[in-house]
Amino acid sequence: MNQYNGLDLINNPFLNKGTAFTKEERKEKHLEGLLPPFVQTIDQQATQAFEQYNSKPTPLAKRMYLMDLFNENRTLFFKLFSEHVYEFMPVVYDPTISETIENYSHFFLDSQNAAYLSIDDTDALEATLKNAAGDRDIKLIVVTDGEGILGIGDWGLQGVDISVGKLMVYTAAAGIDPKSVLPVVLDVGTNNKELLNDNLYLGNHHKRINGKKYYDFIDQFVNKAEELFPNMYLHFEDFGRDNAANILNKYKDQILTFNDDIQGTGIITLAGILGALNISKEKFTDQVYMSFGAGTAGAGITKRIFDAMVEEGLSEEEAKKHFYLVDKQGLLFDDTEGLTPEQKPFARSRSEFTNADELTTLEAAVKAIHPTILVGTSTQPGTFTESIIKEMAAHTKRPIIFPLSNPTKLAEAKAEDLLKWTNGKALVATGVPAEPVKLNNVTYYIGQANNALVYPGLGLGAMSVNAKLLSDGMINKAAHSLGGIVDPNQAGAAVLPPVSKLDEFSMTVALGVAQQAIDEKLSNAKDAQKAINDIKWEPKY
Repeated sequence: MNQYNGLDLINNPFLNKGTAFTKEERKEKHLEGLLPPFVQTIDQQATQAFEQYNSKPTPLAKRMYLMDLFNENRTLFFKLFSEHVYEFMPVVYDPTISETIENYSHFFLDSQNAAYLSIDDTDALEATLKNAAGDRDIKLIVVTDGEGILGIGDWGLQGVDISVGKLMVYTAAAGIDPKSVLPVVLDVGTNNKELLNDNLYLGNHHKRINGKKYYDFIDQFVNKAEELFPNMYLHFEDFGRDNAANILNKYKDQILTFNDDIQGTGIITLAGILGALNISKEKFTDQVYMSFGAGTAGAGITKRIFDAMVEEGLSEEEAKKHFYLVDKQGLLFDDTEGLTPEQKPFARSRSEFTNADELTTLEAAVKAIHPTILVGTSTQPGTFTESIIKEMAAHTKRPIIFPLSNPTKLAEAKAEDLLKWTNGKALVATGVPAEPVKLNNVTYYIGQANNALVYPGLGLGAMSVNAKLLSDGMINKAAHSLGGIVDPNQAGAAVLPPVSKLDEFSMTVALGVAQQAIDEKLSNAKDAQKAINDIKWEPKY
């Protein structure tokens, strides 16, 4: 990458230093007169950039400025991001990113080094990946097909923004070298009529292609990416509920791969529950778990909590008695039509209830079951009502309540209300950032069940030791590494560590995961800490 000179060098975001090029570099690289004469340090550049950032009036304007900086100078962007992680996370990623995804085609200025793969032109697949990678050694790919973006649904090609955003967090949190990452979108069409009717939409203007042709396209992509980038960690993001688990199940025992919606959300929710039980001093295997929302995320989280209960010593049959799935039709029974393979193991028998036919709402299910844990992935705003929460709190001392749907407008409840309705007894984590809540002279800190607390460290740990696969043991190690950080003796303690210390906790997770891979003989590495130190990148010139 060192052959670049002059404007080619300034226009390469991976190599550009802007005003920080030294006088010697300017002479050697044919940059004389192409930059103002004063040579700045990266700290001066960061101060200047943060000043500009603060002058922007809205989160969207702030994000647009940061994306410009990202497009021009990756090192400076990540220097700034690393110094303002807590402040930047909701701007760079969720919830502000949903606005740029919805308007991607209208806002488009730069590809951000993404690879756009079209199902209508599979012959170009290899060339596309090679063109996007250039002379870079790709170690990490985040890929989406844009069908299940956050809580906002099918945004087709515009979902590429989520791949870019996730990779930004990998670098800011875990020090993954930005030169080694590649955002990918698989454009298989969209069922979003608004996009199909928009002549400025940049993706394929046809409905989503499903079935064999779709899975063959996924297969072609995975095989070609593995061939071109043999030491790659492949992260699947925001695939639709009909495809996500099928894809993960096909590849998880063959290559080093991860699905954030199924596995990442499960890990962070498990970590939050372990943190909550650390505070309440209650036993994990005594809990009664209810998921409101039984799609990809809801069912994936349930499976992760179930697996953890089995690890704690319960038989599979005994553990299943602790789990209930509630979806739009109410409590899921084994005779409910259209159950997915992920829902079936947790569907209940009608014979367990005298009023099974009445359990068609969340409130009815809560009254009949008395869950101790209620997790929301429904994207149905305000559905954790006062009456439901009070009913739950009447039957358990410290109810664990996680309204995880995002963005903010889709959350099942606000943290402040949950604490008020339970007189401070609820142990709460939210899917979006929430300010501390003051109640009865106690300040309650709200944990954010943000996958970013897990997936960067998980990826760094697995990549650093070049693990063959991502095992259940490595995944559970990540959850336990996080869940053990909570301070149970602090009044109003959060159930999860704060996003502001993301980089710190990512290292804790990475070390646990890397060591677990070595212990399971999934890696030839000998020293987990050395492997992490060797791969970790820092934003400096």
